[in-house]
Amino acid sequence: MIRVVLPAHLRTLAHLGLEVEVEVSGPPTQRSLIDALEASYPMLQGTIRDPVTHDRRAFVRFFACEEDLSHESPDAPLPAAVVTGAEPFFVVGAMAGG
Repeated sequence: MIRVVLPAHLRTLAHLGLEVEVEVSGPPTQRSLIDALEASYPMLQGTIRDPVTHDRRAFVRFFACEEDLSHESPDAPLPAAVVTGAEPFFVVGAMAGG
């Protein structure tokens, strides 16, 4: 089980607490994790990734193990600490402006 921490607005939308556990089938990657998250919580579809291209939305960032994974390949393996559940995978809403 992979632990996922979502931003407040997505937790509210999906009626979730601070953290959710998601079971990923196949190799644990960003793509398979978000696929599993959207399958478990269909109301999140299109909020994290574009529904057509499946690219990460511009104002959404991914973090794990104190690293920004936002620009990693969606098919790159997740860090071992995330896969074992020792560390959570964070989905963060980025802010713009000056």
